[in-house]
Amino acid sequence: MTIMETGVEDSYPTRVTANTEPFDRPDPTVWGGENDGPGDAATLASHDAKGYHIVEGLLSPAEVQGYWQELVRLSSDEELKADERVITEKATGSVRSIFEVHKISELIAELVRDPRVLDRARQILGSEVYVHQSRVNYMPGFKGTGFYWHSDFETWHAEDGMPKPRAVSCSIALTDNYPFNGGLMVMPGSQRTFVPCVGETPDDYYKSSLKEQEIGVPSENDITKLAAEYGIDQFTGPAGSALWFDSNIMHGSGNNITPYPRSNIFLVFNSVDNALVEPFAAAKPRPTFIGSRDFTPVTR
Repeated sequence: MTIMETGVEDSYPTRVTANTEPFDRPDPTVWGGENDGPGDAATLASHDAKGYHIVEGLLSPAEVQGYWQELVRLSSDEELKADERVITEKATGSVRSIFEVHKISELIAELVRDPRVLDRARQILGSEVYVHQSRVNYMPGFKGTGFYWHSDFETWHAEDGMPKPRAVSCSIALTDNYPFNGGLMVMPGSQRTFVPCVGETPDDYYKSSLKEQEIGVPSENDITKLAAEYGIDQFTGPAGSALWFDSNIMHGSGNNITPYPRSNIFLVFNSVDNALVEPFAAAKPRPTFIGSRDFTPVTR
């Protein structure tokens, strides 16, 4: 552990110069209790143990259709494509992600405030929450590229200045998730282990890492050990299902070479008690559309 210039203790050193052994996470996974939100005791215990849980049918079929049409509208907006918040595929130039989407789309802004979403985020984190990041992800059929194994918290800590892994992500499927169309894979329980990564963060690294990340990813040896210890689960299920997962869980996805697209809404909530400071392993913070520095709590 080291004390940063800001006076904040760095409990999760990463972007180191040599291979460093993974270590046990000192912070909890679930911060709230059964009486703090919609999740029952069994759900919270499962989330605590595995680092994730699934809520089936979070959205109705009619709601799924409405959000899907919104994703089509956003990806077809030619003016929006020039916005820096729109990330395109490295190989094809097609839209890969649109960030800060809750500020672009009123429909998704309403979803952030929806009690089905907001109350569960508050419960898991045991506090008021704000949106650290929002985006929609597009993985088209045949040419959709995946995301290599990584911990979101490692990046958010190193490049955004998030002190602790007191953040939770909600991935809401707008298309059916099959085992064969690039569905998200997670290592259940791996959120309890922090894996330091080797390499110095380049300046403005986000411009390339959002297309393909090379720094801030674990070594193949570390991934092999984690898989041997925790195994691999995959998020599959019908459109409208939601995957809630811890910020430090090891996860990734493969390419989609099937005809079936896979798209989702991705919302990250951070505790207001875990507000960002200066980055722990980067010269300056990433743009606020990637890591918000507006810590105003979300209200209904």
